[in-house]
Amino acid sequence: MAQAPLGALRVFEAAARHGSFSRAADELCVTQSAVSHQIRGLEAWLGASLFERRGNRATLLPHAVTLAQALERSFEEIEDACSRARRAGGPPKLTIAAIPSVAVCWLIPRLDEFRALTPATEVRLVYAFHGQPIDFRDVDVAIVFAAVPPAPEGAVVEKFLSGETAPVCAPHLGLNSSATGAEMVRAGLLHDADATGWRTWLQDEGEPDGAAPGPVFEDFNLLRAAALAGQGIALCPLAIVSDDLLEGRLIQLSEKTIRADSGYYVLIRDDDHLPSPSVVKLFRDWILSTGQATGASSIM
Repeated sequence: MAQAPLGALRVFEAAARHGSFSRAADELCVTQSAVSHQIRGLEAWLGASLFERRGNRATLLPHAVTLAQALERSFEEIEDACSRARRAGGPPKLTIAAIPSVAVCWLIPRLDEFRALTPATEVRLVYAFHGQPIDFRDVDVAIVFAAVPPAPEGAVVEKFLSGETAPVCAPHLGLNSSATGAEMVRAGLLHDADATGWRTWLQDEGEPDGAAPGPVFEDFNLLRAAALAGQGIALCPLAIVSDDLLEGRLIQLSEKTIRADSGYYVLIRDDDHLPSPSVVKLFRDWILSTGQATGASSIM
């Protein structure tokens, strides 16, 4: 039998995974007609149809589902092997995906400490976005926020920072740690995505009317910037703004916190074939120990 047509198999795998010829074409940067042509050629090579075609709809046949699943696993293994091969000839590499708040406020200010431990390692830092899955084919370590411990398939998960959140503001607003909820409302509230956080905090404080109107910031880094500029009172995770608190750029206005059960988690691919396992372990040990020190220093 002639050698399997790898190009056509790749096209078929994409079409099966997306459930759409057009989306497969977009991923592969080809036309939809090219996808159809490749799949018809593959069916001719196999001597069997892969789709049941009814009008403009094409549904995978049972044996095609089995083939698609095998191809997806195989292509992932090939990509992993290629990634390891690319790294084998050069210095160790570490790719970290972190949500923006952790990347900007916590990790980058401390990254030189880790790099000093392994100066030959090439570190690449990219964003992870809340609610979106992590592609561990391209990422060695991910840092995410969650209300409950995440459980992604194929990854080891460890908590490294608390999500405990309290009101903070710039010193020149003239408030201090004895400020009441009513005083904070009069000073102006800053909201992270919506008023839910402030509504919860004020109700716990005995202010049943809930949160007053105020500007809403979709990104935590925008919220923090507004707080630093003195535009109002923000609810911020104490661990993430620990440097601002220690250096006096922000002050904590109350010991009453919310989101004590939430946290920031480190996700490491559970894979015996990590491209740079010793570097990943070094980063894991470093971030957990540094996170413990941050937690201790962020207590009011």
